[in-house]
Amino acid sequence: MTTTDPTPTISKPGTDSTDQLWRWSATEMAQAVAGGLVSSREVVESCLGRIDEVNSHLNALVEVRPDEALPLADEADRRRSAGEELGPLHGVPVSIKVNSDQAGYATTQGVSAFQDAMANEDSPHVASLRRAGAVLMGRSNSPAFAYRWFTNNDLHGRTLNPWDPSRTPGGSSGGASSAVASGMVPIAGGNDIGGSVRYPAYACGVVGLRPTVGRVAQTYHPDDVDASLSVQTMLVQGPLACSVDDEGTQ
Repeated sequence: MTTTDPTPTISKPGTDSTDQLWRWSATEMAQAVAGGLVSSREVVESCLGRIDEVNSHLNALVEVRPDEALPLADEADRRRSAGEELGPLHGVPVSIKVNSDQAGYATTQGVSAFQDAMANEDSPHVASLRRAGAVLMGRSNSPAFAYRWFTNNDLHGRTLNPWDPSRTPGGSSGGASSAVASGMVPIAGGNDIGGSVRYPAYACGVVGLRPTVGRVAQTYHPDDVDASLSVQTMLVQGPLACSVDDEGTQ
């Protein structure tokens, strides 16, 4: 199966371990869900199984709520069955970085003082992922305040590179890169000022995209505080994914 073909032939997976759904790219997942070859619930359950298998060792995702993800998958399946218009990521698992506002989750920034800083609404880029049909699976780890080339903090601990624990997964989107490289999610949200998407992608052997500044709507500071000049002029929200094709689904 190739992800370079815009209309790949996708068959329902069998029992061979090489054909497990969590191994599929986001493009393949989205096409299969939209075509009714697999359900979003099957995809999400497969990724949750993979998370259970490897996340306790890698610590890439620091908060996962199956009781939220599975109903979202069921709703995605209902919408497909009802013939509703589907987004490019319909039914596809995606993770969100701990420094991005996601309604009902603390925007911890990897800092103990912010462990109860609950977000009341989604940041614009997170809301865009929801509108695209993504199933939000969990929160990916980051160094404190997202200003390091590794991924470790006092609140959530250290994230490992899935290929070699002696090497960094990169930073600051190291939880995202580790999660994608290990098959927990096919796409993970990241953000980048000076390399925080690009370097983790390199470190874990996945694809990272830094969009043009201003191309993706975002918020990245408390409502009552002005963002720093570096954030205003350089920060972007960008995905990490399994393949270049998957970046085009954003």
